[in-house]
Amino acid sequence: QVQLVESGGGLVQAGGSLRLSCAASGRTFSGYAMGWFRQAPGKERDFVAGIMWNGGTASYADSVKGRFTISRDSAKNTMYLQMNSLKPEDAAVYYCAARSPRTLRYEYWGQGTQVTVSS
Repeated sequence: QVQLVESGGGLVQAGGSLRLSCAASGRTFSGYAMGWFRQAPGKERDFVAGIMWNGGTASYADSVKGRFTISRDSAKNTMYLQMNSLKPEDAAVYYCAARSPRTLRYEYWGQGTQVTVSS
């Protein structure tokens, strides 16, 4: 059974930092693209950052470029999102997801972790 489990969310003051983790299990993710998404109340789920499980160039939403860094540790089967200089508008539920190289769809999703940023 494939599982993606996020952790590391919480309450932080504006300007602070958090590191989210996404522990992956249940299959090999070689060839998969991994992504972080977020959804604020009343808004759609938006792409935040992505990286290939096998490594390579990361991609970011314009709103987080220069502040967030995505990475993965294949030995630990874990993906991370380092979030610095957090702003109130970064508050959302953050999800990790895995995109199949065959279907090009994000087929696997975590349950989400809440990030709250106080001003």
